[in-house]
Amino acid sequence: MAPDLTGQAFVSVNGDADPVPVFDCQSCGACCSYSADWPRFSTEDDEQLDRIPAELVAAEQSGMRCEGGRCAALTGDVGRHTACSIYELRPDVCRACMPGGDDCLMARAAHGLTVE
Repeated sequence: MAPDLTGQAFVSVNGDADPVPVFDCQSCGACCSYSADWPRFSTEDDEQLDRIPAELVAAEQSGMRCEGGRCAALTGDVGRHTACSIYELRPDVCRACMPGGDDCLMARAAHGLTVE
Protein backbone atom coordinates (compact mmCIF):
# COMPACT_ATOMS: atom_id res chain seq x y z
CA MET A 1 0.00 0.00 0.00
CA ALA A 2 1.38 3.41 -0.95
CA PRO A 3 1.94 5.91 1.87
CA ASP A 4 -0.62 8.68 2.37
CA LEU A 5 1.18 11.87 1.44
CA THR A 6 -1.85 14.18 1.53
CA GLY A 7 -0.93 17.61 2.82
CA GLN A 8 2.77 16.76 3.13
CA ALA A 9 5.44 19.26 2.06
CA PHE A 10 7.97 18.05 -0.51
CA VAL A 11 11.40 19.23 -1.62
CA SER A 12 13.62 18.30 -4.52
CA VAL A 13 16.90 16.77 -3.38
CA ASN A 14 19.98 17.37 -5.54
CA GLY A 15 17.77 18.26 -8.50
CA ASP A 16 15.98 14.91 -8.31
CA ALA A 17 12.84 14.87 -10.42
CA ASP A 18 11.00 12.96 -7.69
CA PRO A 19 10.70 15.23 -4.64
CA VAL A 20 10.89 13.65 -1.19
CA PRO A 21 8.64 14.42 1.80
CA VAL A 22 9.84 16.80 4.50
CA PHE A 23 9.51 15.43 8.05
CA ASP A 24 9.15 17.63 11.11
CA CYS A 25 10.20 15.65 14.17
CA GLN A 26 8.97 18.36 16.53
CA SER A 27 5.41 17.83 15.38
CA CYS A 28 5.69 14.05 15.60
CA GLY A 29 7.53 12.22 18.43
CA ALA A 30 6.30 8.80 17.28
CA CYS A 31 9.76 7.21 17.36
CA CYS A 32 10.18 8.29 20.99
CA SER A 33 6.88 6.77 22.04
CA TYR A 34 6.80 3.60 19.99
CA SER A 35 8.32 0.88 22.18
CA ALA A 36 9.87 0.56 25.63
CA ASP A 37 12.26 -1.98 24.10
CA TRP A 38 13.60 0.36 21.45
CA PRO A 39 15.62 3.12 23.19
CA ARG A 40 18.45 0.73 24.19
CA PHE A 41 21.99 1.78 24.95
CA SER A 42 24.43 -0.05 22.71
CA THR A 43 27.37 2.02 21.50
CA GLU A 44 27.54 4.70 24.20
CA ASP A 45 30.59 4.84 26.40
CA ASP A 46 30.42 5.43 30.16
CA GLU A 47 31.11 9.15 29.75
CA GLN A 48 28.13 9.57 27.41
CA LEU A 49 25.84 7.60 29.72
CA ASP A 50 26.95 9.54 32.80
CA ARG A 51 25.67 12.78 31.20
CA ILE A 52 22.11 11.44 30.89
CA PRO A 53 20.13 12.31 34.04
CA ALA A 54 19.76 9.19 36.19
CA GLU A 55 16.00 9.64 36.54
CA LEU A 56 15.66 9.16 32.77
CA VAL A 57 17.63 5.89 32.65
CA ALA A 58 15.87 2.52 33.06
CA ALA A 59 16.43 0.75 36.38
CA GLU A 60 18.52 -1.97 34.71
CA GLN A 61 20.50 0.80 32.92
CA SER A 62 19.95 -0.84 29.53
CA GLY A 63 18.28 2.18 27.97
CA MET A 64 16.08 5.18 28.50
CA ARG A 65 13.28 4.87 31.07
CA CYS A 66 9.92 4.53 29.37
CA GLU A 67 6.40 4.94 30.66
CA GLY A 68 3.90 2.98 28.60
CA GLY A 69 6.26 2.79 25.64
CA ARG A 70 7.01 6.52 25.76
CA CYS A 71 10.53 7.73 26.52
CA ALA A 72 10.63 9.69 29.78
CA ALA A 73 12.66 12.42 28.04
CA LEU A 74 9.89 13.14 25.52
CA THR A 75 7.76 16.21 26.24
CA GLY A 76 4.59 17.36 24.51
CA ASP A 77 1.83 15.61 22.60
CA VAL A 78 2.74 12.94 20.05
CA GLY A 79 1.57 13.92 16.58
CA ARG A 80 1.15 17.58 17.55
CA HIS A 81 4.22 19.14 19.17
CA THR A 82 7.05 17.29 20.91
CA ALA A 83 10.60 17.83 22.09
CA CYS A 84 13.38 15.85 23.72
CA SER A 85 14.29 17.22 27.14
CA ILE A 86 17.86 15.91 26.71
CA TYR A 87 18.27 16.45 22.95
CA GLU A 88 21.97 17.38 23.15
CA LEU A 89 22.65 14.35 25.40
CA ARG A 90 20.35 11.83 23.67
CA PRO A 91 21.76 8.32 23.19
CA ASP A 92 23.14 7.00 19.90
CA VAL A 93 20.00 4.96 19.14
CA CYS A 94 18.03 8.22 19.10
CA ARG A 95 20.60 9.94 16.91
CA ALA A 96 20.45 7.04 14.45
CA CYS A 97 16.69 7.30 13.89
CA MET A 98 16.37 9.34 10.71
CA PRO A 99 13.26 11.29 9.71
CA GLY A 100 11.54 9.26 6.99
CA GLY A 101 13.65 6.16 7.69
CA ASP A 102 12.17 2.71 8.26
CA ASP A 103 12.05 3.13 12.07
CA CYS A 104 10.34 6.51 11.70
CA LEU A 105 7.72 5.23 9.28
CA MET A 106 7.01 2.14 11.40
CA ALA A 107 6.52 4.27 14.54
CA ARG A 108 4.30 6.77 12.71
CA ALA A 109 2.12 3.95 11.37
CA ALA A 110 1.82 2.42 14.86
CA HIS A 111 0.50 5.77 16.15
CA GLY A 112 -1.95 6.10 13.27
CA LEU A 113 -0.06 9.09 11.89
CA THR A 114 0.15 9.43 8.14
CA VAL A 115 3.16 7.65 6.76
CA GLU A 116 4.53 10.69 5.05
